[in-house]
Amino acid sequence: MNDTTARAAAPLVRSPRPTGGWMVQCDFDGTISTEDVTDTLLQRFGRDGWQALEDAWERGEIGSRECMKGQIALLDMDRAALDAHLQNIAIDPHFPTFVQTAQALGMPVQVVSDGIDHSIHQVLRRHGLDDLPVVANRLVQTGPRSWQLQSPWASAACVRASGNCKCERLAEQKLHHGRVLYVGDGSSDFCVSGKADFVLAKHRLIDHCQAHGIAHAAFTGFDEALGVLQALVGERKRLAA
Repeated sequence: MNDTTARAAAPLVRSPRPTGGWMVQCDFDGTISTEDVTDTLLQRFGRDGWQALEDAWERGEIGSRECMKGQIALLDMDRAALDAHLQNIAIDPHFPTFVQTAQALGMPVQVVSDGIDHSIHQVLRRHGLDDLPVVANRLVQTGPRSWQLQSPWASAACVRASGNCKCERLAEQKLHHGRVLYVGDGSSDFCVSGKADFVLAKHRLIDHCQAHGIAHAAFTGFDEALGVLQALVGERKRLAA
């Protein structure tokens, strides 16, 4: 069994009642990483047909789970090529400091992605962050150069038909912590952002939050987000006084 199939996603432990604190759920592709990792894999290793699936998803004809499942089946690469490619994926240089600051303030951090678990673990490991809980689609190698996507976190109730229903993941953490700070950047974060207690938004998510009156702070890099963590903890202390 390889490390991709052996590693189960590790959500934070659920508690029967909220503790009243904050926790952080953070998207990966385009939020932590500087580019969408799956897109880079498809552009480099994808056989013909992956763009047609992308176009069908953008037209709303298929959900993201069906789209990604079909696209991953079109990848033509061996394990060595995959891992070598992931060595070149960059992340926001200030994300490790953001994680350390959040944890020091008593705010657990969880990565919640509709991307690929193996890619996320490999990239985070390079930056000493592989201990972060990651909930994402599961990549399974089915042959020397063939792959399959499994979606253990999918939900029949997901309005986006995603491989990982971020709204359900957020609801789980609300049961334990009470309040969730969600961090994201794009369309896969639109639905869940409306259910979070506060949002750190970049790129397309900024416009979405503004258009729908969602409480948020815009940021371009995680160095700008550190003050939001301090403000949320300060609010909790003020309300508890």
